[in-house]
Amino acid sequence: MSFSSSPFSWDEPDGLAARGTLIVLAGRGEHGGVYERFGRRLAFDAYRVRALGDPSTDPGVLDEAAKLLADESLPGPKVLVGSDTGASYAVRLAAEDVPGIDALILAGLPTSPWSGGSWEAEAEARTACPTHQGRLTNDPAFRRGALAGPVRLPSLRLDLVRVPVLALHGADDTVSPLPTAREVYADTDARLVTFHGGRHDVLNDALHRTAAATVVRFLERLRLSPELPLIAEGPA
Repeated sequence: MSFSSSPFSWDEPDGLAARGTLIVLAGRGEHGGVYERFGRRLAFDAYRVRALGDPSTDPGVLDEAAKLLADESLPGPKVLVGSDTGASYAVRLAAEDVPGIDALILAGLPTSPWSGGSWEAEAEARTACPTHQGRLTNDPAFRRGALAGPVRLPSLRLDLVRVPVLALHGADDTVSPLPTAREVYADTDARLVTFHGGRHDVLNDALHRTAAATVVRFLERLRLSPELPLIAEGPA
């Protein structure tokens, strides 16, 4: 299997009806398999997950994403989940009205260059989760140093996005600092959720369980209506 445009797949448990499909666009240095823990967790809640590589280095990722969005065998709602550069390209697809997108989930949207450094510094900037740091360190298909390299991103036209947007961002993200991210989302209808102590790879960070739970709550509301009606409220 290619680590770029071919999807990694996680499906709902036997006996359960699928509740929707998430199509993940990975970030710099990553491949879809990096999101195994996220995919398994969402699949446990009966959402199908298809994870692709980084579209900033492999244009085939966008073609594969369009095919998955058009695949009638995959249940809706269909949600594009983008991390890092994947988030920028998820916005591009939605802004271009690519058919089949019911919502966006944007994690660690890149907003500025990262100064770079050693692999240890990059691993710390990516995630505070020692398990995920170990996963990346020992993954031969993961590209170290990708955060510090040059990258060409599409114009961020959030103003053209007409589907619900959930934005997830770490409060301690040094790759894409939160204050800058707040400015990007300020004049949009996106719902921004910040994670205290969270770093850049929000979906694979130390608070990955909370991030996954936030995603599931968003998905359950989306299943009821694009207007995202409240299901429950009150003190946490």
